Amino acid sequence: MLAGCGDSLYAYASLTPGTSAPRRRTAIATEPGGHAAAITFESVVKTWPGATRPAVDHVSLTVEPGRFVVLLGPSGCGKTTLLKLVNRLYEPDGGQILIDGQTTTALPAPELRRRIGYVIQQAGLFPHYTVEANVAVVPGLLGWDKSRIRARVDDLLELVGLPPAEYRQRYPSQLSGGEQQRVGIARALAAEPPTLLMDEPFGALDAITRTRLQDELRRIHNRFGQTILFVTHDIEEAVRLADKIVVMRTGEVVQYDSPLAIVMEPADAFVADLVGADDVLRRLSLIETGSVAGPFRPGDPISPEVPAISRRSMLREALELLLERGAPQLVVIDEDANPVGTLRLSDVQTASAPLRHGDEATGADVAPVPVRPAPAR
Repeated sequence: MLAGCGDSLYAYASLTPGTSAPRRRTAIATEPGGHAAAITFESVVKTWPGATRPAVDHVSLTVEPGRFVVLLGPSGCGKTTLLKLVNRLYEPDGGQILIDGQTTTALPAPELRRRIGYVIQQAGLFPHYTVEANVAVVPGLLGWDKSRIRARVDDLLELVGLPPAEYRQRYPSQLSGGEQQRVGIARALAAEPPTLLMDEPFGALDAITRTRLQDELRRIHNRFGQTILFVTHDIEEAVRLADKIVVMRTGEVVQYDSPLAIVMEPADAFVADLVGADDVLRRLSLIETGSVAGPFRPGDPISPEVPAISRRSMLREALELLLERGAPQLVVIDEDANPVGTLRLSDVQTASAPLRHGDEATGADVAPVPVRPAPAR
């Protein structure tokens, strides 16, 4: 097997161990693309030979079309195994997985994989292929004509911030780690797949590059809207990217909810510890300022010295502004810069209070302010 390619050999081509490069196949009748897929797991089980418990233990959940869902958990919890069951790099021992209502076993595995984008850690690029050839792998397997492939490659390289004229003919060894990951993302998007699987794609990168690529990925998802399943063990990455988070432990789903709900209302002590539910700044990064602002009455005097903040900004930004300016309150404004409310430090403190697991059962005096998370991307 080619060094550095990893699962990408099996995810993108019809290969057997020892094959040196993807073989061109006759184009299939129906190409992927054009919509976001729904993914349904129905009591899915995967057990490795000799294991005392399943790696994936009767997982049932539905990923809605166009959602960015993060699989989160400690090492060995089953998140990567669950991801690889979707494109049949692993086969389930029980249950079934459906994509848009069709079981994943209804198609030959190679054909299924060409309909699913796949990005792994350290990109998994073919080292003897140029950047252009790497991105063109799946369109070539699908029988696209050369002009269409070239146009698609150039569009995607522009999209991920790699000027085609500069990068098209480079080889992976001539790229930085961040540039390789950008090419990996472009390759995964090449055939316009309705589903994108990402297995800790930024885990080996430095913090600055990782943050930049996270921002790029959010922008790409906003533009194309594919359904994304993304594996990470990094809670900061999860809350930064996800519409919803699946928290896993020992092969089971412990909680499946929005980042805000998981941080503010963890299902149990394990989830609270994993996501850092006591981290005030993390909670404030998930709550919009406008959702907790007090009412603003027309005619109320507004001093030029009172700082203003968008209602779409997160409370963490509002807290930083309050502390930096030493202001008693902020004026909250809408998209047209009209004042719509005010925000005091006490509002931030109240909104940041978590609902701890078990508070209802013990009758603890907790009255969290209803908050609204950032809108789904």
